[in-house]
Amino acid sequence: MLELLTEKFSGTLSKLRKARKLTDKVVNDALRDIRLALLEADVDYEVTKRFLKRVRERALSSEVKRNLSPAEQVITIVYEELVNILGKEKEDLKKGTVLFVGLQGTGKTTTIGKLAHLLKKKGFKVAVSSTDIRRPAAMLQLEKLAEKVGVPYYSFSEGLSAVEIAKEAVKRAKEEGVDYLLLDTAGRLHVDEELMEELERIKEEVKPSEIIYVADAMQGQTALETARTFHERLGLTGVVLTKMDGDARGGLALSVRETLGVPIKFIGVGEKIEDLEPFYPDRVAQRILGLGDLQSLVERAQEVIPEDKAQHLSTKVMAGDFDLEDLREMLRMIQNMGPLDKLLSMIPGIGAQMKNIKVDEKQFKRIEAIINSMTPEERRNPRIINMSRKKRIARGSGTSVSEVNKVLKRYEEMRKMMRKLKGMAGMPMPRFPFKF
Repeated sequence: MLELLTEKFSGTLSKLRKARKLTDKVVNDALRDIRLALLEADVDYEVTKRFLKRVRERALSSEVKRNLSPAEQVITIVYEELVNILGKEKEDLKKGTVLFVGLQGTGKTTTIGKLAHLLKKKGFKVAVSSTDIRRPAAMLQLEKLAEKVGVPYYSFSEGLSAVEIAKEAVKRAKEEGVDYLLLDTAGRLHVDEELMEELERIKEEVKPSEIIYVADAMQGQTALETARTFHERLGLTGVVLTKMDGDARGGLALSVRETLGVPIKFIGVGEKIEDLEPFYPDRVAQRILGLGDLQSLVERAQEVIPEDKAQHLSTKVMAGDFDLEDLREMLRMIQNMGPLDKLLSMIPGIGAQMKNIKVDEKQFKRIEAIINSMTPEERRNPRIINMSRKKRIARGSGTSVSEVNKVLKRYEEMRKMMRKLKGMAGMPMPRFPFKF
């Protein structure tokens, strides 16, 4: 996500570290590189122009803190201005009827299913319905997603118009005390008058708390122009960007708020039902600058790792009593947190280097298979594993004795490292010794 911007910004800022003072030339050279990076990332031209003007004025003004290096000064200013154009703060979804609009093929229906899952997980009462009477397959898709998530899908008898379906769905949601009614609408391959008039009638009838435009992040300025048309006719209150995991540029994400005045509320980061995240401007700005996203990484860990398991493992590590069963548990926890490349991109300094890092998640499976092929006694006391046992473990895991030796060696390195840290206050996280 946003790899191009991260790479370009990191290169520009590394040049700044050589400068001793923020002169006009130093600032102009940096801004020239940033300008090229933004335009190459398909950021709106006017947004780029205003952004650079604000950064230049601040970089050369008296507000600059003299105790910071030139690179730190520019990073601070660029970061703050990135946060500003991204929306300043995360904006929550207002309760009530949430109307989803957009063109066909942007992932609108799937996004509704993902959002229903996210809201339900947070404890809200959610229901979904569809007014797309032209595409029965779209209605069926949403119904299946609702069933998968475990929320009600409001279906109605054939013959009702889109406006009538919307009206009945809102009535039923109020009767059932629903917090969020997520209402899907028809899409087109392009904007047409019939579509816009139907959406206007639905808006007038149900008076939604939110009108959310769903856009494909990879479409860049094309999606921005379409969003502008929807905003002029309907008055959008938010945007969801889908396929952000495949968007290396980020032009649309950096243009929406500044151009339309409409906040990005969620981003789609994968195909799974849980791959929808709230949009945090400050965290995205940090990732663009190669500063990582440790807040999201910690939250991801808290979601998938039970507190009692984390505490138990931490206690064993602190006591220097870390065995292969604990290593297996750690591997499973890491895998449950999601794709390893996504996790690595959240770590400061790694985002810009992701294209140079080969992530082999199969290595996790092979290590776990080797540990699973051991007896409970061998996992608790690896010292008893002699050559005959290694051969048996290799056969059972479909690996080789050499791979078994590597796992045992790296486990021993990890155990020694943890013992060295034993008793230290505020023990830092040890480097994971396995290569991916």
